[in-house]
Amino acid sequence: MPADPHPPEKADRRGAAAWCFYDWANSPYPAIVLTFVIPAYFANGVVQDPALATQWWAIMTGTAAFVIALASPILGSIADQGRRRKPWLAVFTLIMAAGSACLWFVRPELSDAMLLLVLVGVSVVAFELSMVFYNALLPNLVPIRWLGRVSGWAWGLGYIGGVGGLLFVLFCLDVASGNVAGVRLSGPVVAVWLLVFCLPLFVWTRDPRGRGLAAGPAIRAGMRELRTTLGNLTRYPQLWRYLLARMIFADGINTLFAFGGVYAAGTFGMSVPEVIVFGLVLNVTAGAGAFAFGWIDDWIGARRTILIGLTGLVVVGVPLLLVESKLAFIILGAGLGIFFGPVQAASRSLMARIIPPGTEGEMFGLYALSGKITAFAGPWIVALVTAVTGSQRWGMASVLPFLIVGGLMLLLMVREPDGEG
Repeated sequence: MPADPHPPEKADRRGAAAWCFYDWANSPYPAIVLTFVIPAYFANGVVQDPALATQWWAIMTGTAAFVIALASPILGSIADQGRRRKPWLAVFTLIMAAGSACLWFVRPELSDAMLLLVLVGVSVVAFELSMVFYNALLPNLVPIRWLGRVSGWAWGLGYIGGVGGLLFVLFCLDVASGNVAGVRLSGPVVAVWLLVFCLPLFVWTRDPRGRGLAAGPAIRAGMRELRTTLGNLTRYPQLWRYLLARMIFADGINTLFAFGGVYAAGTFGMSVPEVIVFGLVLNVTAGAGAFAFGWIDDWIGARRTILIGLTGLVVVGVPLLLVESKLAFIILGAGLGIFFGPVQAASRSLMARIIPPGTEGEMFGLYALSGKITAFAGPWIVALVTAVTGSQRWGMASVLPFLIVGGLMLLLMVREPDGEG
């Protein structure tokens, strides 16, 4: 049976709403486990050496990114050849939940550092691979003219979910008082939140049929299709130009996210509760930016929206790395957050506009690949610069060229369909 066509003429409103709600379900994971709570706990509680913690965290995130880069296009291509995408999404959601739940067993002792790194590494691989199949559902839910706003709504709802998770950890788990047990319990909370709130997607979101092959033939056909696509990528000039640009600027953005909590804790001496408050501020402004720019995306185009967002990240990011005041850091961080959401949401909607029909899984696998194939470079460069200079500031400053080269130079060569740009 052939794959479902895309895009639909009418929006599947209930399915689209349930799809957006999955962003609410999984967003406490990056907010708590990857960015704010667990990294701060790792730096201040487990390792108790910010520079060493930054190096180890960089090695872990870089290694995870390498695994994601290898696996994502293969799995996406296989999913297009098979019957459904939601079973794949369910498997990786369960792995992410299990890895988060097991963070309870990490004690504030150096001997448990490796356990934490392994759990976070495995769960972040599952998180990123789940997004391949999650993103591949979008083009079949709504018409092209709705892609920007629906992608933006999902990112905005996700940031609100991140705020909800952080508030729960901060107050209900008594993390504000420095309660180590509460910090450790934040992992299981992420797992339960994810498993409960992911259910609407699995109940109501339409799962477009792939080419209907059984598992074995789907794997073989998927690998053949991936080789063919990679060989013929030059037939889609806008696609490969965009993937090249995104490969670079996504590396910078992902590195900023990965080291936000570690940087705040190490350079400004923020405690775990203070890092959570910073995370709350950042998520609120990022959510507002994602919601607002969703309409702008559909109005002026996704490419221009990304360019505006990347420009904002650079303009705010430079003084952010120079300030000495904790308050100034929080204020500038809030400004930085406004541009995070639009860049991420518009990146997804631009990809959904460019891809050929019937190749959603494969192409979003390449999309994930473009975000991860060199993603080890950002963390490893941060680790190297931090080790050489002994300064987290210089380490984080190495991220800015990724945003400038990838976004403000290469993205200018991309033309969006329907005449934008």
